[in-house]
Amino acid sequence: MAGLFSWISAFFSGSGTEKTPSEPKLLNPSASQNKHEPADQPATNNLEENLFCWLLDAPPMKLNKELDRKDLAVLDTLKQRVRRQTLEELPRRPMTLPSLTRAISDDTAGRKGLADIILSDPALTDQILHVANSPMFRVGDKPIESVDQAVFLLGLNGIRNVISAAVMRPMMSARNSREALFAQKVWRWGLTCARAAEMVARVEGKDGSFYFMSGLLPALSYITLQRELLRICRTADQPTEPSSALVQHALSQFQWAAAQVLADKWQLPPDYHAQLMEAERPQPDQTQAPLNDGIIIGTREVLRHANQRNMTEDEVLKLVHIKPDQFTRIRQTILDSLKEGSRAGA
Repeated sequence: MAGLFSWISAFFSGSGTEKTPSEPKLLNPSASQNKHEPADQPATNNLEENLFCWLLDAPPMKLNKELDRKDLAVLDTLKQRVRRQTLEELPRRPMTLPSLTRAISDDTAGRKGLADIILSDPALTDQILHVANSPMFRVGDKPIESVDQAVFLLGLNGIRNVISAAVMRPMMSARNSREALFAQKVWRWGLTCARAAEMVARVEGKDGSFYFMSGLLPALSYITLQRELLRICRTADQPTEPSSALVQHALSQFQWAAAQVLADKWQLPPDYHAQLMEAERPQPDQTQAPLNDGIIIGTREVLRHANQRNMTEDEVLKLVHIKPDQFTRIRQTILDSLKEGSRAGA
């Protein structure tokens, strides 16, 4: 099954000669921390499979089912739409995104400047307060009732992440009951991976807010691709919705390309394109990889919290570029948020 972690298997297989993947993967660890110790291929392959089983609520048998001719035709149509950037389900760029993106990446932007940008868009203001009071961001027991209060309590770094999440959240909200569970899981997964990437970046002295925003793009690409598949099937008069196997193939093959289309259509700064490409094709000697590490850690903790099969801590530490004590702190923060989210029904 093609998917998240296949690149590392190719890199460490055979005689040690570097190999390139046959297709882009969502997560491509550059190397294990111990350069002389191969990464655990079964562990990475299982994490990939377990993520899709959880997201699609399907057993491995269904995901590994061979695609028929109609499914392959649908997949090819999707491929052409991604390549030509003609996805009909591509979310429109939020009107305030350019100013928000500049504010997120501007270290000199003050609290008042951020608050003014937020307050200029009433819909965004509502989303900001909703996200700021969610388990992933909430501080204290009392609800945050105003933008000024959110900026004050969360600080500049915290409010920048809330802004990114608030911009993305409406696009990943379920349109109907049929996609409700998938959308809910993708949002939880994306938010957790983004948070992990942000914390890894800060450990490495990088701009955490940038990596938080980048970490949400793969999740948005999942929602976009799933909806595009459904649209293609309906146009082709398919009698049923896309099978779990077809959705898995689509997500696995085109998530990075779809994320790049999003970044292009939304006119995100070049740094976002560069980061997506770096995460898709990391260098073997890469010593820092906040986005890839964040997705590994976030995926593992989401599955662990959902009582799904995942990876052991030792297996994770072979793949990520942070120290064991740093990993422990990051995963504990994420776990606390996931537990709080469960209690709140989020």
